[in-house]
Amino acid sequence: MTQPERPFDLLNKEIGQTILIRLKGSLQIRGKLTSFDIHMNLVLQDAEELEEGELKSKVGTLLLRGGNIIYISPV
Repeated sequence: MTQPERPFDLLNKEIGQTILIRLKGSLQIRGKLTSFDIHMNLVLQDAEELEEGELKSKVGTLLLRGGNIIYISPV
């Protein structure tokens, strides 16, 4: 029987990959995950703000505070 993966194991696999993040207030961010810490703070490169799935603005490098994250999904 295989054990389920831990959240940090899943995030580790996504380093260097593009992910989609939903924040409190229904804001969505898409970007390449470069690093994270034990508080789920994330650093993204080439980050973009999305509105209803469509590009709203390009942000560049971004640090997201873990307490504001609702979910993280691979793209």
